[in-house]
Amino acid sequence: MARFGSLVATGLRDVTSDPEALDSSGFWAVAADFEGRLTCARFADVREEPVPAPVPGHWRGPAPGDWTTSLDREAYTAGVRRIREHIAAGEVYQANLCRVLSAPLGPDADLDALTALLARGNPAPYAGTIRLPEHGVEIATASPELFLRRHGKVVESGPIKGTGRTEADLLDKDHAENVMIVDLVRNDLGRVCATGSVTVPDLCVVEKHPGLVHLVSTVRGELADGAGWPELLAATFPPGSVTGAPKSSALRIIDALETAPRGPYCGGIGWVDADRGTGQLAVGIRTFWADRHARVLRFGTGAGITWGSAPEREWQETELKAARLLAVASGTYDAMGGSLT
Repeated sequence: MARFGSLVATGLRDVTSDPEALDSSGFWAVAADFEGRLTCARFADVREEPVPAPVPGHWRGPAPGDWTTSLDREAYTAGVRRIREHIAAGEVYQANLCRVLSAPLGPDADLDALTALLARGNPAPYAGTIRLPEHGVEIATASPELFLRRHGKVVESGPIKGTGRTEADLLDKDHAENVMIVDLVRNDLGRVCATGSVTVPDLCVVEKHPGLVHLVSTVRGELADGAGWPELLAATFPPGSVTGAPKSSALRIIDALETAPRGPYCGGIGWVDADRGTGQLAVGIRTFWADRHARVLRFGTGAGITWGSAPEREWQETELKAARLLAVASGTYDAMGGSLT
């Protein structure tokens, strides 16, 4: 099954890794790993229904102290310093440095039950679930970030860069970071959109989300003749906001510094209605996924590093982004009272 907000898809028909299918027919759930694995699942039945209320006992998450990280504080801050060296050498302007958290997961854990908790404890505009255990895909996301929205030929992206507890916490560095990524996204969309059609309707708008604020911009364009989902994904993936600029240099640095694959985290998660020529993919941030082989639940968190980055502040940003969602998953967040228990 798949759930995107109030949209629920059931009755699995077929699964493919071919992006051409997204321009064929039917309703598809889409999960694209950061490393490039694409899973497209076509469903027979699609309906609107509210996200169910959490049922006590349906989700048994890991204990708060069970989470481990692929990069500890020392390793992460050292990584930030290394990226600043790359920036000083002129190799990159910005690179996103991420770490993957892991905790034991019970064999009967249902990530759709976690989605119900997230809907109450951390509501998000691009929340969703994709549950395809036989194909190794079990995801629950509370993503606040739009990767790609398509309506016919019109495509749109909403990159997030800049995070603080409140608007007063946002620095000049956050605005500069956002503008850099907007330029990258404009370039990515420009590779597949009609000449002159790419615009930026909104730049560095402050958006409030549970427990924090973000700077969000909007980049829009019109697909060139003959361009569809395969060309759009090839031009824009992985998302610029979670890689860096230039993207090729950032990806090389990420590969050298990060010690765990990101998987669905920082990939693309969402749906495509091929019959209507519409679709919406979120950037896979604020995302949990099950690794049944390792019997663990994983969650990713990261930050964009620029020359103005302070290593300790970037570590704290990764902590801020993770704290509320880990509390929800571990059962220590009181959604009714809005506090940690």
